[in-house]
Amino acid sequence: MQGPFNKDKGWSKQSSGNSLPEVFSSVKVPVNGGFWKTLFAFAGPGLMVAVGYMDPGNWATDIAGGSKFGYTLLSVILISNIFAMVLQHLSLKLGVVAERDLAQACRDHYPRAINYILWVLCEIAIAACDLAEVIGSAIALNLLFGLPLTWGVVITALDVLIILYFQNKGFRFIETLVATLIVVILGCFIFEIIRSKPDTFSMLQGLIPKTQIIFDPSMLYIAIGILGATVMPHNLYLHSSIVQTRDYPRTHEGKKMAIKFATIDSSASLFIAFFINAAILIVAAATFHTSGNMHVADIMDAHELLTPLLGTVLASTFFAIALLASGQNSTLTGTLAGQIVMEGFLNIRLKPWQRRLITRLIAIIPAFIVTLLYGEGGTTDLLVLSQVILSMQLSFAVIPLVMFTSSKKKMGVFVNSKMLQFFTWIITIIIVVLNGYLLYDTFF
Repeated sequence: MQGPFNKDKGWSKQSSGNSLPEVFSSVKVPVNGGFWKTLFAFAGPGLMVAVGYMDPGNWATDIAGGSKFGYTLLSVILISNIFAMVLQHLSLKLGVVAERDLAQACRDHYPRAINYILWVLCEIAIAACDLAEVIGSAIALNLLFGLPLTWGVVITALDVLIILYFQNKGFRFIETLVATLIVVILGCFIFEIIRSKPDTFSMLQGLIPKTQIIFDPSMLYIAIGILGATVMPHNLYLHSSIVQTRDYPRTHEGKKMAIKFATIDSSASLFIAFFINAAILIVAAATFHTSGNMHVADIMDAHELLTPLLGTVLASTFFAIALLASGQNSTLTGTLAGQIVMEGFLNIRLKPWQRRLITRLIAIIPAFIVTLLYGEGGTTDLLVLSQVILSMQLSFAVIPLVMFTSSKKKMGVFVNSKMLQFFTWIITIIIVVLNGYLLYDTFF
């Protein structure tokens, strides 16, 4: 049922059922289990969200930034991750306190016409994200097995069957699979960093923001691309839903505990995402920038140069394995985000295989056509375009999230503090302005 337009009147009592009802409150949280047992019970959603911060779309911007400007843009990755930690905290808090995901909260608050617009924009963003996963996975299959990119794009359609199989195993199983793939990516880049022998002092300097980032147009462009590729709009919808899979007491104390442990899970997971994103840029800086290859912005070129520059074929192999793991991980979370958005905004439920097939076909068709017509160069341009589309949608997810969690009538005692409100609105303004600049620069 469509919730009434109830701006400034708290949450609608007529809103439909739970977010992801098949897994709602399905993961047990021990009663008086102690800090570590409770934290383990809450661990998982943060890792699933962190996946979106290390998907193939991030790779292009990180490689371009490292090869062209060395370690300078490490500070942008750090700031982007701090923004992400704050916004994901708001997202999980909304899910815990209101027991609504962000899409359901929008349906309760806004008129029907506004909700349809927000839904369409979000679906476009999810399709763009899926596009990056399709291209990333196709490139990884090409690098590992020599498959033509067009065949790689087609093969990615088959992962719908794999996703369905995993979904039937339960939510905890999906979280474990995601965690395993993250460990694979992490292990690959630890190896890459060790082999590339980066300059430690230069790395630490790179974590300090520099004014030249703002005044150098080419540096600013890549910096905004990193921001757009890091803070993913669909993750805000996803996190507000999957945090509700925990079976904690739906009381004031229970919600307070859930927010505490879910925030630890989220922040720790996003720190891992920061390390992986930073590692991609560090490897690019240490390998390409220092050797004079300052215009490597292509995943394929990066893969080809790693072996001769680092002196081992394992460098290129691990790079491709990490890329494939990244693409498959993002596929898992993207499917869930699509289900949450459609059910939340429209209260329409599709069978998982139908939802997955629709989303994947929307991504595969343009990827296949561009790969067929323009080859490798076209897929790189398409990957960049997917990040621009995500940037367009970001403001439409962030603004409602900050508004809802800053409303005393909606959040009660869990409303954002004045300091947090100030900080989150500053983040929102920065995101809106920078993404506006990126779009203007891209199209005009």
